[in-house]
Amino acid sequence: MNRDLTLNEVYRASHVLKSIIRPTNLQVAPAIHPGCEVYIKPENLQVTGSFKVRGASYMISQLTDEEKQHGVIACSAGNHAQGVALAAGAQGIKSTICLPAGAPISKVEATRSYGAEICLVPGVYDDAYQRALQIRDEKNMTFVHPFDNPLVIAGQGTIGLEILNELPDVDAIIVPVGGGGLISGVAYAVKQLNPRVKIYGVQAAGAPSMVNSVQGGAIQRLSSVSTIADGIAVKEPGVHTFELCNQWVDDLITVSEDEICAAILLLLEKHKLIAEGAGAVSVAAAMFSKLPIEGRKTVCLVSGGNVDVTIFNRIINRGLQKSGRLCTLSIEIVDRPGQLVAVSKLIADLGANVTGVLHERTNAFIDVNACVLRVSMETRNQEHIDTICQALEAHGFPVHSQD
Repeated sequence: MNRDLTLNEVYRASHVLKSIIRPTNLQVAPAIHPGCEVYIKPENLQVTGSFKVRGASYMISQLTDEEKQHGVIACSAGNHAQGVALAAGAQGIKSTICLPAGAPISKVEATRSYGAEICLVPGVYDDAYQRALQIRDEKNMTFVHPFDNPLVIAGQGTIGLEILNELPDVDAIIVPVGGGGLISGVAYAVKQLNPRVKIYGVQAAGAPSMVNSVQGGAIQRLSSVSTIADGIAVKEPGVHTFELCNQWVDDLITVSEDEICAAILLLLEKHKLIAEGAGAVSVAAAMFSKLPIEGRKTVCLVSGGNVDVTIFNRIINRGLQKSGRLCTLSIEIVDRPGQLVAVSKLIADLGANVTGVLHERTNAFIDVNACVLRVSMETRNQEHIDTICQALEAHGFPVHSQD
């Protein structure tokens, strides 16, 4: 079942998926980038909480009767696993998903709940991937690749058709990038119909496999990846996706962990949407002016919402810090009565809320008669923090550091 990617294939996928996927209409998002008309494509609201169900469903729908009898197998610790399990179950096809033994229990059980047989493999993702290929060969099953398959890419490309149908005069689309299946499908479909639209890809700075590959002119494999955006933490892009990105994507950039956290926070607060790290990188790129979208109608594709709730609190705190909503200052004071009161009053008068104070006398970098206060506080934004620091300095309380 080897077919080339064509626009007709994407349209065929769109027709097949109408009865499977959930509509994810564009949402206006003015808070993301003032001065730019920004929209969100909320694939985090999709069935299984991710766009992945599109490509998996379409590829599985195109199997021959004999292939369907043998079943499908995939390797994933996240969204792709759930997409394959749901798609196979909906079509009455047996599915097996290989996962690393250390995968989060919540993801394992979510995949199992869609009817898949789970195969936990000792080791890491690469070990699970090799085991999946072994089972494929032993049982003559069809391997559903998470991104490097033309039919999977065609399924993801249906998002591009939907954006153009809903916003024909769109100027730019910002897309998360891991292995490249999503952006390949969106870029290919959109550029065939309207070459004027700019397609931008975003990776986490801790997993820039496609960025490095495109900039280097050849596929490159990262030795390791490290990011909260686990859904796009891919060490090596695909052969098909690398070629498609080279041909159809206008630019690829990265965003930091703090920028990702700030984007997750903004989506939660301003739009009541829960996005995982991978899903929020497109919003982070727009928020922090990483791309030339000023004055353009721009769509940020939020690709998924399956955030790990066990680390959500840490993500929100980092987002608050990046946005200037939480701050810890190290302030030098003379070690005598009344100094703490004076500092607290100054901060309170400027409208910040102190949430914690640590008094340190053992700092080697200050005068022997001085000490350091580490004051944690809730603030409005970075400008508010700067005002507080300036006021402290003006009143004789040097600020040594800001976290």
